[in-house]
Amino acid sequence: MTELNEPGAASPGAGTPAPARAQLEDRLEHLASELLRERRAERRWRIFFRLAWLGLALALVMLLWGQRMHATAPSRPHTAMVEVRGEIDAEGPASAEALLAGLRSAFEDPGAQAVVLRINSPGGSPVQSGIVHDEVRRLKALHGKKVYAVVEEMCASAAYYIAAAADEIVVDKASLVGSIGVLIDGFGFTGAMEKLGIERRLLTAGEHKGMLDPFSPQSDTERAHAKSLIDQVHRQFIEVVRQGRGSRLKETPQTFSGLFWNGEEAVKLGLADRIGNLDYVAREIIKAEEIIDYTPHENVAERLAKRFGAAVGSGAVKALREQSPLR
Repeated sequence: MTELNEPGAASPGAGTPAPARAQLEDRLEHLASELLRERRAERRWRIFFRLAWLGLALALVMLLWGQRMHATAPSRPHTAMVEVRGEIDAEGPASAEALLAGLRSAFEDPGAQAVVLRINSPGGSPVQSGIVHDEVRRLKALHGKKVYAVVEEMCASAAYYIAAAADEIVVDKASLVGSIGVLIDGFGFTGAMEKLGIERRLLTAGEHKGMLDPFSPQSDTERAHAKSLIDQVHRQFIEVVRQGRGSRLKETPQTFSGLFWNGEEAVKLGLADRIGNLDYVAREIIKAEEIIDYTPHENVAERLAKRFGAAVGSGAVKALREQSPLR
């Protein structure tokens, strides 16, 4: 075959013997073939792992969907339980948002014969506990189901605020119950600052905007105002307890002082009704031994979905793009 080359231009392999040129071309072709094979294998493994993540995500979705379908299926007669555990605040597991979700599910389940609040909490926010207390009373009236507060180690302060909404409060003889009071706590460093020669520079628009600032002196006016605020919340707390306990409450000068008692004394004072535990309440009082927990918990599937969801979604999109014929 005649090769057309520009005058003076060297043809490929010019000056190289034909056998050597053929050997060189074979090696180059082999290297190109190996490189192409490695690229294809790398691409296949990349697609495999991305599709595996996609499959895991779909499995998690199916698991969560199955749990929701199971939760909405008709249930046998049982005792519904919602846990109030740890400090009651807006961000933790004992927030009003979390507890209300569990309570509504428990009350709405036709198989739930009654609702138990299993409490082990030192208290916390009066706002969060007030929201839960009011919703318990509303749900009781709406669904006609009784509510029992079952105390484990502790039911104090804001936790007792919630318990007061129950029809009965059941305690262990050694449980700590009470602490019906309100506080604002903090520190004052003005004396230490004066000894150390430290000057507090605080600018405010409003005479009392720096109220309760730990590095500024507290005036009598601000102290009186803060005291009036907590006294008002305390009166609200007392009213809730009196309304919930009714004639069962045996008031003494110490009842609303912030003191707390063990379960045995709490029963004598009318702060609780009887000694017992969750199983006793379900078996002997509610007459439904099966206990179903309605407390919202973040399960393994939800944690995995949150942790890997973004990565899975990104990987799936890339895999689909690489498989696209338009790529």
